[in-house]
Amino acid sequence: MNPALRQALSEDATRLLLLVPDPHARFAAVELASPFAAEALDDGYGVCSYVFAWNPAREPLEAPELARYLGGYGDLRMCPDVGSAVFLGDRTWAVVCDAEWPSGEPAALAPRQILRERLAALGKHGLTPSIGIEHEVVFRDSGGEPMTAHGVDYALGGTEPLAPLLRDLRGVLENAGLGVESARAECHPGQYEIVLRHRNALSACDDALLQQVLVRRAAAAHGVSADYLAAPEPGRGNSCHVHLSLSTSDGVQAGIDGALGGFLAGVLRDARALTAFWAPTWNSYVRLRTAPFSPRVLRWGADDRTAAVRLVGAGAAQRLEFRFAGADAQPHLVVAALLAAGTAGIAEGLKPPPAGADLGELASSPWEALAELTGGRAAALLGTDVVAHRAALLREELDAGLNAVTDWQRARGALRS
Repeated sequence: MNPALRQALSEDATRLLLLVPDPHARFAAVELASPFAAEALDDGYGVCSYVFAWNPAREPLEAPELARYLGGYGDLRMCPDVGSAVFLGDRTWAVVCDAEWPSGEPAALAPRQILRERLAALGKHGLTPSIGIEHEVVFRDSGGEPMTAHGVDYALGGTEPLAPLLRDLRGVLENAGLGVESARAECHPGQYEIVLRHRNALSACDDALLQQVLVRRAAAAHGVSADYLAAPEPGRGNSCHVHLSLSTSDGVQAGIDGALGGFLAGVLRDARALTAFWAPTWNSYVRLRTAPFSPRVLRWGADDRTAAVRLVGAGAAQRLEFRFAGADAQPHLVVAALLAAGTAGIAEGLKPPPAGADLGELASSPWEALAELTGGRAAALLGTDVVAHRAALLREELDAGLNAVTDWQRARGALRS
């Protein structure tokens, strides 16, 4: 156990948050006080099984594929991964958990479990990934306006309205020990990017969600909101860029001429079929269709930020930056989908196409994405249950959108008057 956590849990006033990543890029949470917190680290704690079968409004998603998670609304057991423990401040610690049925069987639709299975499949090839995740966020004032009036890409001046928030946020992230590598103002109004260190895949995805929690809390303390929409506005994108490198068990890093190239070839082949994992919401497709640095065309290039996949580094320090996903995507599932496609490329001995070659496009609408998901290779890569789950979530997203009246619809209607 983390020694600092052990000491903290011996004190009566300490609280422990048990967190389970859900399918919507957020946590389901249970807060425990001492002494129950210490007991839960060893014995686990209950969470209702519907957390993997709910929509963004936390309403049950009535789909046959999810019946096991809704029948009786029974408990799964949260199993804390103590290595994930972070200090949130105010005498509160958080630990990310796996989920299992009372029998001890893993909950197969839990994003963490889906990722674990893809890591095991890649491990059979003697390879381990290192993952770094970059999330972009737009900070908005109490009136909903971006906190800078224009893009401040790499700027120092012009970011003054953000300074008090960023100062506090640096302290919060440092106390949590998430390992911030860099931070900078970004290209759209109010936009900022905080880059976390490369880590093992599970920790990197956990930390990406933990960072969002901490960013939102710090923003709220300043009367500010943190906007992780994939497209905050048409023509503007918040992304979830995934940096990935591969190494063997003896620490030798794979290059583009070896296993990394096979991985790249597999991802490029299957990226369209997996669009629903990169782009899970209506808003996702505004980003893919309108934001210039959210490329939909499937091509790769060396140090090319206009490409969907960017090769970074040289020699024994090469990595791939996958630029498909928006900030609304579930990071465990994004990485799992990348690993599934990349592992298939390695297993089949695929070679990467020439840099700059156009290999088609990601799906351009949620309907296209749903058709690709259910009619393509996704089930062969990730399993029929995982794909059925993602398809059910996307169908619910479409139904919810079609049942809503939006400002855009009102504006279009006014134009016809």
